Amino acid sequence: MSRIKYYYDPKTCKYERYQRSKWDITLNTLGFLSSALILAVGILIVFNYYFDSPKELILKKENKELRYYYELMESEVVQMSRMLSDLQQRDDNLYRVIFETEPIPTEIRKAGIGGVDRYREIKDKGLNPEKMIIDLRSKVDDLKRQLYVQNVSYDEVSNLALNKEEYWASIPAIQPIVNEELTQLASGFGSRLHPILKVRKMHTGVDFSAPQGTPIYATGDGVVSDVKTVFGGYGKYIEIDHGFGFVTRYAHMNEFKVRKGQKVKRGDQIGTVGNTGSSTAPHVHYEVIKDGNFINPVHYLFKDLEPSEYEKILELASQENQSLS
Repeated sequence: MSRIKYYYDPKTCKYERYQRSKWDITLNTLGFLSSALILAVGILIVFNYYFDSPKELILKKENKELRYYYELMESEVVQMSRMLSDLQQRDDNLYRVIFETEPIPTEIRKAGIGGVDRYREIKDKGLNPEKMIIDLRSKVDDLKRQLYVQNVSYDEVSNLALNKEEYWASIPAIQPIVNEELTQLASGFGSRLHPILKVRKMHTGVDFSAPQGTPIYATGDGVVSDVKTVFGGYGKYIEIDHGFGFVTRYAHMNEFKVRKGQKVKRGDQIGTVGNTGSSTAPHVHYEVIKDGNFINPVHYLFKDLEPSEYEKILELASQENQSLS
C-alpha cells in the first residue's frame, strides 16, 4: 500500500493531500519497469557467465564424452599401429627370411592414397573439431592401407609355406658323391690356381676327387635341364633345374644315367665320375647357381653332415690349393 503524501498550502495555511497526475504515475511506472529490466538483464548476464544453462550442461557433457571416446579411439589406433609394426618386422625379418623371399619395400608399405583433397566432405560439413577428425581419419586410413598390404603379404607367405616341403626337397643339400670320411673334397670355391693355365682364376664350384665310374647323385629334387658333351671345359656335364632359382651342374662325367627333361629326386644317380674336358684327374666338378649367380656349394651341404663334419668340410674347402679343372 503506497504512502499518502501531503504538502503545505500557504494560501489556506493548511496541509493538503497531494494528488498525483496520470503522467506522474506513468513516468514512475516506466522508470520502475526500466530499472527492473536493467537489473534483470544484468542478473541474467552474470548468471550466464558463472553458471551454465541445462542445455549447455548437456552439450558440455556430450562434448566431454565425445572427446573421451576420441582419445580412446586414438589410443587404440596407436596401439594397433604398434602391433602392426611388430607384425611387419616379424614378416620381413623372420617369415620372409625363413622362406628366402625379399622383404616388402617400405615405400609399398607406406604408400599414400590418391586424391588431392581426400577429406573435403568433412570440411564441407563445417564441423568444429575439423583438424581432430581429419587427423584421426587419416591415421585410420593409413592403418587400413598397411593392414591390406600385410594381408597380401601373409597370403604370399602362406603360399610359400604350402610349397615349403617342395622347396626343402629341391634345395641342393647333399654331396654329389658318397664322401663319408670327408677326404674327397679336393678343391673349394673361390680364387684358385688353374691346373693347366697355372694362373689364379675364379673356381665357380667345388671338386670332389673319386675313382672313375664312382656314382654321382642329384643333390636335390628337380628336372634335368641339360645333358651335354663338349671338348675341353666341362667335358660331359649335366645341369638340373631345382626350381626356386636353384640350378646345379655336374661336370667332367664319364657316363650319363639320365636324359634331358627327366625328373629326379635327391639321391638319384645321374651319372658317374670321369675325367673329360679340361680335367687333370678323375673328379666331379660341382656347382650351385642361385638366381643366375654362382654360390659356394659347401654352404648348402647340411642334409647329410653333422655340425662337426660341416666345420671340417668347410675348413677343407677354404684351403688355398690347385683346382682339378
